[in-house]
Amino acid sequence: MDLASKIRDIPDFPKEGIVFKDITPLLQDPESLRLAVDLMAEFAVGKKIDLVVGAESRGFILGATLAYTLGAGFIPARKPGKLPWSTIAAEYDLEYGTDSLEVHEDAISPGTRVLVHDDLLATGGTARAKCDLIEKLGGEVVGVTFIIELEFLGGRDKLKEYDVLSLIQYGSE
Repeated sequence: MDLASKIRDIPDFPKEGIVFKDITPLLQDPESLRLAVDLMAEFAVGKKIDLVVGAESRGFILGATLAYTLGAGFIPARKPGKLPWSTIAAEYDLEYGTDSLEVHEDAISPGTRVLVHDDLLATGGTARAKCDLIEKLGGEVVGVTFIIELEFLGGRDKLKEYDVLSLIQYGSE
C-alpha cells in the first residue's frame, strides 16, 4: 500500500509559501491507518517502551493509538497554558516561526523509556523540544516516529543521536 497517496497537499497553509501535508485522508482510510500504526509499532518492538509522547494536535491522534498498541502510556505535549498541573516547557523554531511545548513536570520519571511521535518532521524543532523535555525529566528517548519527513528541511540533523523512523519522505519542495 502506498501511504504517500493518502497525503493531501494544501498550498499556502498555514501561511503563504508553505505546502501543508494533510494526513486526514490517511486517517480516514482504515487500511492506511492500520498500516501506519503497525509499521511504527513494529519499529518500537524490542525497545521496551513505557510511554509515548505526542505533540498537540496531530501527534495526539497516532501517538495515543501507538501507545495503546504497544501497551504503553501516553503523555500529551501541549501548547503553553493548556495543561492543568505544574509544567516544564521547551521553546523551538518552526519552518514559519517559533513556538513552545509543555508537559506536566511529573509526567516522566527518571529511567522511563519513551517513544516520541509526531505526524511530521520538518525542521526538527518540535521533536527536539519533546526530546529535551523528556531528558530534562530524566527519561530516555528510545525512538522517534513520524508519518511524514520533509527531508529538504534537514530536521533529522537535530535528532542525530536518536533512532528515527519516518514512513513517507519528501526529498524536495
